[in-house]
Amino acid sequence: MTEQQTGTTESAERHSPLHDEHVALGANLTSFGGWLMPLRYTSDLAEHRAVREAAGLFDLSHMGEIEVAGPQAAAALDHALVGNLSAVAPGRARYTMICQEDGAVLDDLVVYRLADERFLVVANAGNADLVARELVERAAGFDATVTDQGAGTALVAVQGPRAEEIVAGLTDPADPVAAETVRDLRYYAAAPLVLRTDDGPVDALVARTGYTGEDGFELFVPADRAADLWRTVLAAGAPLGLVPAGLSARDSLRLEAGMPLYGHELDTTTTPYEAGLGRVVKLDKVDADGAPLEFVGRAALAARRESPPARVLVGLRGLGRRPARAGYAVVLPGDGVDAGGAVGESARRVGTVTSGAPSPTLGHPIALAYVTPELSAEGTELAVNVRGRAEPVVVVPLPFYRRPQQS
Repeated sequence: MTEQQTGTTESAERHSPLHDEHVALGANLTSFGGWLMPLRYTSDLAEHRAVREAAGLFDLSHMGEIEVAGPQAAAALDHALVGNLSAVAPGRARYTMICQEDGAVLDDLVVYRLADERFLVVANAGNADLVARELVERAAGFDATVTDQGAGTALVAVQGPRAEEIVAGLTDPADPVAAETVRDLRYYAAAPLVLRTDDGPVDALVARTGYTGEDGFELFVPADRAADLWRTVLAAGAPLGLVPAGLSARDSLRLEAGMPLYGHELDTTTTPYEAGLGRVVKLDKVDADGAPLEFVGRAALAARRESPPARVLVGLRGLGRRPARAGYAVVLPGDGVDAGGAVGESARRVGTVTSGAPSPTLGHPIALAYVTPELSAEGTELAVNVRGRAEPVVVVPLPFYRRPQQS
């Protein structure tokens, strides 16, 4: 859950609380969702492989954090979002979306229920201000307060097979319950913990969530303590193979895991149903009296669920070596494509690639694309117009990669 890269200038970008740490590490910085963030530190491939094999440390401080609190906080979120947030137990989290009245996606979100009357909404950087404004407007009439906490909050992620060991090691050795809390934390759950840093303890919300397809944790801490935590995690994790990782590795990791990227698979022309995420839409929500709950976008989404889709999001495996990229046309292999693979003007476009890259883990190109429904079945052979040449692809199930089950 994040936004597309937007450029490489420092002119108007916000800086993460960890900006000086990234500069000291020699990071290649890039403009991203209105922030200047690390694209890579060493190489995309090395950082990607470290997360799959050991661990990576990511700065996610560009994400938005919005608190919704009060006696009717759950009811306000049930009205504002497509998910049933009142059904989330304290200490758990849910992936959901905020949609327009027409059902199109304004942003995809992770919402943590911190207590009965307190929630934390995590939004994508480029949409954080919009989401905060929408939540304020949609919470009007409810006994709930919406507070943008992004400026005072930093977020770092430890992702990979060694993540649990690293994060558990940040707890106080004199408090074995804290380390056990980390190890016992379920996927999409969170707990407040005190973590050790070289400059003293820091209060953190530790969540077992992430965007890489690996086990991992996201650590929310006060912005003024982020550098302390960052340096401590780097030092503690280095012997276990942890490296700092940038946005490029994060993007290739989430693509292998088949996770959507706002601005690519999700936008204001797309409903959750086209994206294959209709499961997050809870049309059966009811209010406190048991009556059907009319949340924002419900009527349009209910109609969309009953209508045949015009396009379907699919996974594509490249059969050649040249990767598809976002915006490339998906075409029929034998329609307007000559024997040498050149794509002519008469080629029939049947879809569009939304994300694509070589897969470091799998060793072949992969892509996500919207195609017409009749061509969405697994095993369907298609082609992508890669700079005038038809590159063969085949529709495959998502995700492309699943992490090995631990014994």
